[in-house]
Amino acid sequence: MPRPDDISGTAALAICESLLLALNDHRILPEKEIVGVLKDAAAAHEFAPLGDQEALHAAVALLINGILAGGNSVRRP
Repeated sequence: MPRPDDISGTAALAICESLLLALNDHRILPEKEIVGVLKDAAAAHEFAPLGDQEALHAAVALLINGILAGGNSVRRP
């Protein structure tokens, strides 16, 4: 059984991805702005203060950068 934190994190990612896709589909935000949001989110974790959560921040930044490089988990090019 997955841990509750894993379930919450996966659900949050899916919801955010779907919202970003909907914002783009309905022409509320252009793709350039959505990419900017994702880059800002990755940078927030890449440059987070060092501490006991360093591995978590690195993993989050890697995941977001992977989404940027390869598309989202809902629609793949």
